[in-house]
Amino acid sequence: MTTSDGSISVVPLLQSLARYLDLTPDEAAAITAAVRPRRLRRRQFVVQAGDVCLYESFVVRGCLRAYYTDANGFEHNVLFAVESWWIADLASFLTQAPATLDVEALEDCELLQFDHPTLESLYARVPKLERYFRLMLQNAFVAQQARILAGISAPAEARYRAFRLKYPQLEQRLPQRHIASYLGITPEFLSKVRKQVLASL
Repeated sequence: MTTSDGSISVVPLLQSLARYLDLTPDEAAAITAAVRPRRLRRRQFVVQAGDVCLYESFVVRGCLRAYYTDANGFEHNVLFAVESWWIADLASFLTQAPATLDVEALEDCELLQFDHPTLESLYARVPKLERYFRLMLQNAFVAQQARILAGISAPAEARYRAFRLKYPQLEQRLPQRHIASYLGITPEFLSKVRKQVLASL
């Protein structure tokens, strides 16, 4: 979402914050002044494994993925992020240690980013912002734990149904191989599972 002068709008970010926080005009202005707008072309990276993840990124427009590449060169999708979602290699961002994940744009993207020092400074200036990110971190932890448990115990069909629930309409925006990687199955098996699920709807 761009403004009339071609810049990236901060409105979606402020709307997301407003779902959890009651910001004063001065607090909203401080956040707006601290944010770093960034545009990415498809296949550009926010961070690559081995580099330090410098930014927590809020998605204004577009779709990104975070993925891990194993020793055999196979990519394993860990997370997708679309409009109004956040994405980073969170462990790297929080510890400022080298990232283990690549974060790549799957579409042309518009992002609003905070670097680590800026975010720490904002916590002091706008203390309620820390609560927002605590809630986001809690939600991410709960979702990740549920995904791990599903990967251990749930059949592929259940995992696919959960994906459709979590990422409604995202199927139309993602190549099937990326969805299959996220679910831990082959694209061929995903095609079979998808047919079964759609037939039951």
